[in-house]
Amino acid sequence: MAGQRVRFDELVDRARLLVGTGERKVLGIGGAPGSGKSTLARRLVDALGDDAALVGMDGFHLAQQELDRLGLADRKGAPDTFDVPGYVDLLGRLKAAGPDVVYAPEFRREIEEPIACAVPVDPSVPLVVTEGNYLLLQHDRWKRVRLVLDEAWFLLVDEDLRVARLIDRHVRYGRSVEEARERVLHGTDHVNALMVNASSAAADLVVAEVL
Repeated sequence: MAGQRVRFDELVDRARLLVGTGERKVLGIGGAPGSGKSTLARRLVDALGDDAALVGMDGFHLAQQELDRLGLADRKGAPDTFDVPGYVDLLGRLKAAGPDVVYAPEFRREIEEPIACAVPVDPSVPLVVTEGNYLLLQHDRWKRVRLVLDEAWFLLVDEDLRVARLIDRHVRYGRSVEEARERVLHGTDHVNALMVNASSAAADLVVAEVL
């Protein structure tokens, strides 16, 4: 599915339609690593103010200790290194919008670990925005995520731009340029990107560029 060039204010207007329904809605923003989904999600929530809260999929990374126990440490970030049922259950609680504050976890890149109960979502917030690589995967346990989302957007940006962003990110968090290039162009990140981009057909809107 080809992406569209979309103005940011058009995306805000589209999100406001979800806000105005009178009941809690969940908007998912997917995309491969480096596509800009986290940046877009944060901009959107900031623009909507008290009407939106941001809950990231990355908060459901398995802890490093558990990855070591399972022998998955070298595949950290792959689909099977997340607590998928936990993520789906949380999205369900958020969508139900009960009377209590719901606390979501958050992934902290500076320590490469998830932190529990770091993101409070007040019951009065009408829109929850969630973002992550695997929101639209249609296999295994991940396919349950799409069923919870009221609307899903997917960022399918220029590949050279995405790769450059991702290499820069890895370098900022301590990898050498050579290590970063190997991971992004030939390693786990490359395999994940191919799989994630193939899931874009499940989106309601595919965005190639935000203007």
